[in-house]
Amino acid sequence: MERPDDRIASVLRFGAELVAWVATPWALSTYSWLLAVLAVVVLIGLPTVFSTPGDKKQVIIPVSGTVTVLLVLLQLAAAAIAAWWAWPVYAAVLVSLLVSATLVTERRRWRWLLSADRHTG
Repeated sequence: MERPDDRIASVLRFGAELVAWVATPWALSTYSWLLAVLAVVVLIGLPTVFSTPGDKKQVIIPVSGTVTVLLVLLQLAAAAIAAWWAWPVYAAVLVSLLVSATLVTERRRWRWLLSADRHTG
């Protein structure tokens, strides 16, 4: 199975990731600056270190497609939840629409990631 063209999904996914990277520490900073920093490390660090071969050019630690899908879901959940927690309703609604569009456009990529040949060892 060939990797699908996911340019639109990539743009939407990156937008949602940016929101997660900003909104999550913003929401957590009211409780603890340490939690805010930890959130950034987790949200940026995990997908950088763990990736599925064939999905990224540089793979530091190879993982199955399932792990990559779960990491994307973590980013999307963080973006949506943190936006509702920290930002005005209109901004949270826009983020929710972005996350929803990302979920729809990611389906082909996720099907590809979850195919048997995307799993490591």
